[in-house]
Amino acid sequence: MPKPTIVLVHGAWADASSWNPVATELQRQGFTVLAPTNLLRAVTIDAPYISSFLAQRTSSPVVLVGHSHGGFVITNASADNVKALVYVDAFIPDQGESVIQLVGARPGSALAANPTDVFNFVPYPGAPAGDVDLYLKPRVFVRAFGNDLPKAEAKVFAASQRPLTFSAGNEPSGPPAWKTIRSFAVVGTKDLVLPKAEQSFMARRANAKITRLKAGHLSMVSHPKAVTKVIVRAAR
Repeated sequence: MPKPTIVLVHGAWADASSWNPVATELQRQGFTVLAPTNLLRAVTIDAPYISSFLAQRTSSPVVLVGHSHGGFVITNASADNVKALVYVDAFIPDQGESVIQLVGARPGSALAANPTDVFNFVPYPGAPAGDVDLYLKPRVFVRAFGNDLPKAEAKVFAASQRPLTFSAGNEPSGPPAWKTIRSFAVVGTKDLVLPKAEQSFMARRANAKITRLKAGHLSMVSHPKAVTKVIVRAAR
């Protein structure tokens, strides 16, 4: 059997470059790695886009990996050739659940505070009535999103963040792929965006094999070798 292709899906307020440390390690071990753009517009847009990417860019077995909101997307975007799902500090929704619902389901998320203290609201062309792009305020990004990175590195990630639409945060998930595909989860115990209690609950519900790391929300940047190890295990 050929080695699976590893497809890495980034989350909100990040981009594909957030996977670079993990992609480098996976390539060193001989894996084909692809890191597509997650559009972050709506799950009904993002998931079909990733599904189309899988159909057009992969043929061998695939391990589909999602970080944060990327977990929401891979739950809705799986394909026939996906042999495993890996969730990294990620949302693992059941049908009907939304990002906003899950992020506030347990105490401890910096995103569950007053929205005007957390986000910059930016209109975008062609938006449905009332919709906006949500950017994390730089201080929130450094303190909560990149809390276990060197401050200078966290500031660089904050400067290049890609926004999530307000409507995407409230959109319900569809039937979950984890009900039929074996799953793995990396839970960051220092995560201040998606609390470890909620991550653990979602992972257990999905019957995922759980690996806990003393890491923040960007564990694939701060602990790339440990995250890579989980992905390689899923590829076997």
